[in-house]
Amino acid sequence: MIPRYSRPDMAAIWEAANRFRIWFEIEAHACDAQAALGVIPKDAAAEIWAKGTKPYTQARIDRIDAIEAETKHDVIAFTTELAEQIGDAARFVHQGMTSSDVLDTCFAVQLTQAADILLADLDRVLAALEKRAFEFKDTPTIGRSHGIHAEPTTFGIKLAGHHAEFQRARARLINARAEIATCAISGAVGTFANIDPSVEVYVAEKLGLTPEPVSTQVIPRDRHAMFFATLAVIAASVERLATEIRHLQRTEVREAEEFFSAGQKGSSAMPHKRNPILTENLTGLARTVRAAVVPALENVALWHERDISHSSVERMIAPDSTVTLDFALNRLAGVVEKMLVYPETMLANLNKLGGLVFSGRVLLALTQAGVSREDAYKIVQTNAMKVWMEGADFRTMLNADPQVAKAMSKADLDEVFDIGYHTKNVDTIFNRVFGSTALRRAAQ
Repeated sequence: MIPRYSRPDMAAIWEAANRFRIWFEIEAHACDAQAALGVIPKDAAAEIWAKGTKPYTQARIDRIDAIEAETKHDVIAFTTELAEQIGDAARFVHQGMTSSDVLDTCFAVQLTQAADILLADLDRVLAALEKRAFEFKDTPTIGRSHGIHAEPTTFGIKLAGHHAEFQRARARLINARAEIATCAISGAVGTFANIDPSVEVYVAEKLGLTPEPVSTQVIPRDRHAMFFATLAVIAASVERLATEIRHLQRTEVREAEEFFSAGQKGSSAMPHKRNPILTENLTGLARTVRAAVVPALENVALWHERDISHSSVERMIAPDSTVTLDFALNRLAGVVEKMLVYPETMLANLNKLGGLVFSGRVLLALTQAGVSREDAYKIVQTNAMKVWMEGADFRTMLNADPQVAKAMSKADLDEVFDIGYHTKNVDTIFNRVFGSTALRRAAQ
């Protein structure tokens, strides 16, 4: 994590104060459950809550760090400092538990906290895309395949496609959150030999988690691998939209661009520059989030019931991935919200090839008129290539072609060049993407 790409709420999840607070709650809830079973005195459990809930100030954190420097064990350092706060009742803390019970359950809480922020981020992106999609629902633009003009579409359809993708991203993240939200309070090698399974159930309920069916002493890392893979797919969707905007901002295209604020400078050497710096930045941030996937997958294959080869990895990839994606989603939302769109340029670009973008429609019309598909394709392509190379007008070329005139009237040919043919199903697409929202807006 670096401050440049961090937002406070997400960064706070991974700070020591939050981690130690969660550790304490795990231990204290476990004490309550142990007291209910008669394993420890009820007044001891009450005392642990009363004396242990002091805020984790920098002084307390420094003390834990100092103890860890000697013990070389983070959980022992934590429980030792906690004992200094609580006194004699602290001997009942961590009864029958092992370090992974605390570490893995805390990690689950932190990841669910992070997921909740990311879900809110996705909602902002979705709201921005929805608003702009309806704004440009009927704005003609050229669709491209292989970077080359293909057939007409609308800019609203483009944005609706990204909205649908982020809907899927949100659904995946909800599933990943549910899968990661498990609790393990099962003791050494996960057999509950020294702690009753009901303690795990109780702690899980208090923390909004579910008990891990078989923890083996650690929560299985396939859950975490899926979580980080989900973040990576979301990052890929961020990059896809960012890349689209970057292409549209190119000087030769200039159909849309990032907002350029007053006083902003694009280049130290060239004062005229308006560079797509935000979307280029998003492309780089997406790469960082995706980089966590392979380490997360490699964490799945731990030795036997437990090793800690995953630990150092997760201490890095969890903060970095969640903080970076949080920043990226909010930056993307801001880009979409303030994006400058140029419908006139879109239309000019659509017409740039002299009507060639209607070649597919001409092909179909000729086949409907009785010309074989092979002959129709040859007729259309022959005329299209002349337009491509010489810059002539496609409709004029077709009107002068005796083979076309034999099959179609001039009026029939003119109808083929109606852009409305390509946009007639916009409402159907919007209804599929936005559902009742699209229907409600159409009625207004």
